[in-house]
Amino acid sequence: MDLETRKPVDILENRTKDCLRECFEKWVTEVLKNIEEVSIDLWSAYKNLVQELMPNAEVVADRFHVMKLVNDELDTERKLVKRKGEKLKKKAEKEKVLKVIKKSKYCLLKNEKDLNESQKEKLKEVKKLFPKLANMHRLKEQLRNSFEKSDSELIGLLNLSDWLRDAAKDFPHSSATIIRWLGEIIGYFKNRTTQGIVEGINNKLKLIKRKAYGF
Repeated sequence: MDLETRKPVDILENRTKDCLRECFEKWVTEVLKNIEEVSIDLWSAYKNLVQELMPNAEVVADRFHVMKLVNDELDTERKLVKRKGEKLKKKAEKEKVLKVIKKSKYCLLKNEKDLNESQKEKLKEVKKLFPKLANMHRLKEQLRNSFEKSDSELIGLLNLSDWLRDAAKDFPHSSATIIRWLGEIIGYFKNRTTQGIVEGINNKLKLIKRKAYGF
């Protein structure tokens, strides 16, 4: 995708490094040299290819993929809580745990400011009964707010550093990945570039495929 014109440049057979290389190597050197910024997901093969073929491009990690990483780790903990609840021997305790944790995915993963009243009440119940989920949800919202409100690379770096300090215990996988990609993530705060338009078109393609079932 050309992130300025918001139009597709090409649609490839797959997302492998070799397929991308074949595509990029068809572009003239002058075009590759003039690319200033590339937004990618957290896949090192993409980063390596950009650094090799686009020497003047700054690699920016897409903020939505960073949030997905954190949400996935939060959801893994939610599933673990549910499995533990299903194994409880005492019926009353088991019913209490399962009543609260069931149908809690949406209220935990959705942006808190977008929850309706019933979802907010559900979130309160989950936080009250499960302290670790409560803290992970708080950290998730803190990170989202950092992306939305940090108005410079320096402020973004400071906010991310604070988050990493607080999140190391509850988000070990996400924290390790963010540390590895810290420079690329901080790059977001320079121009606030994302690949949201790419994901939007991907979703449209998936919708077309679903609607075409049976034809």
